[in-house]
Amino acid sequence: MVINRNCKIVDCTIRDGGLVNNWDFSVEFVQHLYEGLNEAGVDYMEIGYKNSPKLLGGADSSGPWRFLNDDFLKKVIPQKKNTKLSALVDIGRVDENDILPRNESLLDLIRVACYSKDVDKAIDLVNKFHERGYETTINIMALSNVMEKDLLENLEMIKDCPVDVVYVVDSYGSLEPSDIQYLVEKFMRHLPDKKLGIHAHNNMQLAFANTLLASQLGVEYLDASVYGMGRAAGNCPTELLVTRLKNPKYNLRPVLGIIERYMVPLREKEEWGYLIPYMITGTLDEHPRTAMALRNSPDKDRYVEFYDKLTTPEVPQKK
Repeated sequence: MVINRNCKIVDCTIRDGGLVNNWDFSVEFVQHLYEGLNEAGVDYMEIGYKNSPKLLGGADSSGPWRFLNDDFLKKVIPQKKNTKLSALVDIGRVDENDILPRNESLLDLIRVACYSKDVDKAIDLVNKFHERGYETTINIMALSNVMEKDLLENLEMIKDCPVDVVYVVDSYGSLEPSDIQYLVEKFMRHLPDKKLGIHAHNNMQLAFANTLLASQLGVEYLDASVYGMGRAAGNCPTELLVTRLKNPKYNLRPVLGIIERYMVPLREKEEWGYLIPYMITGTLDEHPRTAMALRNSPDKDRYVEFYDKLTTPEVPQKK
């Protein structure tokens, strides 16, 4: 196994896991998670979204981690430790004026998520956040659905912008290790001066394998979440990376403590992780929204019917 000593784990439990429970995490949970991740040597904790309530509804019905407030954050994390703090923004859902200069915020890293068609908008935001002193990333989502010529155009646009890290994102959990290798090598070839990251979903039970392979290929920023908590099939588990990266700075025991105390009881109330409907959307390279809807219906375990609906062409109605 090739050991990449430059790897950095970005734990997304609060941000991506919040898609499971509408960001209904207590302050105590977030504080203990931060302490545990810091003790475990995890490099970044993504503590939520920095989107703007005026541009996206739901602030009154979701937890505070969906629309992070800087004053609130300072109360939650009164003493910053070694683990840096990250937040993610979506194109069209963030008002750049809501992002304070880095020296006035606890956030270190702002990640900009976009689809291929909006890379120019992502670069514009990155330029502004970079000027305010933040570390930045561009996360190109749903890469499995991006045409080759569009991806090459995206990479050419990104090449000369100041972004620190560019992410390979397997939004639908449909990519295999050979796909990851192809994409990572392409990103490296066209972005020789940029660091790379990976964000993998577990629809096909490949999130950990794909992340580990990316690390071996030289990808430095590795997204994960404790107990794999994340939208639908979830993410690469933080505990697996902590124990398998063979880096002495990482310590598994504190992550196990978080899982035992918080994640096991939470998993009894909320559902995430590998399930057949998510496998079906993954193998069909589709967004898991249909599978998520199925799991919230009385027919949640009718896998054959669900598969047939997604794979059988509609039969025209007879006139």
